[in-house]
Amino acid sequence: MLIDLQGRVVLVTGAGRGIGRAIAETFAHDGAVVIALDLGRDDLDQFASDAAAAGATVVPEVADVCDPAAIEEVVARTVERFGRLDVLVNNAGINVEGRLEELDAAAWDRCFEVNVRGTFTTCRAVAPVMKRQRSGRILNAASFAAIVPSVGASAYGASKAAVVQFTRTIAGELGPWGITANSYAPGMIPTAMNGLTEMPPAAQAKKLDTLTLRRWGTPQDVANLLCFLASDLASYITGTLVDVSGGKLATQDPTAAYADLD
Repeated sequence: MLIDLQGRVVLVTGAGRGIGRAIAETFAHDGAVVIALDLGRDDLDQFASDAAAAGATVVPEVADVCDPAAIEEVVARTVERFGRLDVLVNNAGINVEGRLEELDAAAWDRCFEVNVRGTFTTCRAVAPVMKRQRSGRILNAASFAAIVPSVGASAYGASKAAVVQFTRTIAGELGPWGITANSYAPGMIPTAMNGLTEMPPAAQAKKLDTLTLRRWGTPQDVANLLCFLASDLASYITGTLVDVSGGKLATQDPTAAYADLD
């Protein structure tokens, strides 16, 4: 059984680099038309050029997910050019750290503005298009922090928990039109934002000990999940949070099983 995404039109936010780039590349490789959206053009233009050389279609779009007018223009251009918009992947997000008494209110607001309002803005923009089609897939980035938060990351954890509940709510609202909405929770995937692989070896080992599959996650692990959720194979899955964390804290002591290895 193959995942067939040929001809699907997919909007990916935060697609210029990191996990978002891997998501966009995977959809393009699988035959989808990808609208790659980010704040800067340089990375996007090179991505589109590389994709065209490989026979794929990537359309670069520069916009801020917090700007409703800009996002609505991107959606309108997409529909005018391709006639439809099948999948929205809300990958764009930021991290804000700081314990309660030291956390700046402006930083808290910015975290919610990008992670929650940005998700709301893009979902609201695509909903009328998907309703007219009577089909669509909305995939919103949460985080394992929405399940088990970290000390010093209350803003990030709370914002991602908000994304989960928002996604469940719109799944109920949009279901009558054949639209599904799901969120996904990546675990420990090294990026420039988290610096996991830059930590001292002992600190890395401590974190890896919390994983049932004792390795760092990769952007491709997330991209593979999203291609499945965007496909017809996942047409009966909606309103849920999918954990893609390698079994982080799945058991009380994941390292116990590793003692059995030679």
